[in-house]
Amino acid sequence: MQIWVDADACPREIKELLFRAAKRTETKLTLVANQPLPTPGSEFIDSLLVQSGMNMADRRIVELVEPGDLVITADIPLAADVVAQGGQALNPRGELYTDKNIGERLAVRDLLDDLRGGGQITGGPANFNAKDRQAFANQLDRWLTAAKR
Repeated sequence: MQIWVDADACPREIKELLFRAAKRTETKLTLVANQPLPTPGSEFIDSLLVQSGMNMADRRIVELVEPGDLVITADIPLAADVVAQGGQALNPRGELYTDKNIGERLAVRDLLDDLRGGGQITGGPANFNAKDRQAFANQLDRWLTAAKR
């Protein structure tokens, strides 16, 4: 069981929370990014540098993820690939993607993408806030507790 982080766009607050959780629970955590990222010294925390390019970190995560692993990402297509391989994905706002809900989330994402492309929707998601951070922390704690059983 391992946690993978699609780290290029992951909020710093979430990475810091993950670092503390990995040390506390002795869970392997790997940040995957196309730029070097600082990580605290710990046998449980690592980073993996991939070459620059569209979705290179996503592809590497999909290659490495195993059933039971958790991937931290806001990228719904990556989450769908992870779930298809028996993993789970958690976005930084605290939404857990599983085989029960990923199909619907992917369909909604595609619909919104089409509407944005047609100019019918402008703007992006709301700013990341303390409520999002708490929702993420709660879901991560539930996942870690279940995984350690």
